[in-house]
Amino acid sequence: MSDPTHTARRTVLTTGAAALAGGALTACGGGDGGTTPANGAATAPAPSASRPAASQEPAGAEKVIAKAAEVPVGGGKILKDEKLVITQPTAGNFRCFSAVCTHQGCLVNKVEDNTIVCPCHMSTFEAADGAPTKGPATRPLPEKKIEVAADGGISLA
Repeated sequence: MSDPTHTARRTVLTTGAAALAGGALTACGGGDGGTTPANGAATAPAPSASRPAASQEPAGAEKVIAKAAEVPVGGGKILKDEKLVITQPTAGNFRCFSAVCTHQGCLVNKVEDNTIVCPCHMSTFEAADGAPTKGPATRPLPEKKIEVAADGGISLA
């Protein structure tokens, strides 16, 4: 005698597998706006207004993440979303570091008197090279390469 629970489960599994296979075939074969000619080769769908436009920046242009005028001498600018800190230890000398403290991963929150400060445990770092100047952090902030354009735009290199 067969177990009714076992049979019902097998039916559900079989039906589900068949539905998935049918869905996979549908996903591969149509619904994308393309056409399939008699030779079986799919053509690309027509351009759509809902697709994002290509970037308006010239090829090779880097995204400007800050302006030099926003970074005070002896201070810095924290970019929370990018998790970066840009400093200007001396006039015209810009540096960039990870804003993630090497002690426990908090984000640094200010730069003053050429010192980058982490608010979680008060570790401090040198604005010129990211080296720790006061613990508990013992490792420097990782440096990021940047470029400063003639117009003052700062971008990652």
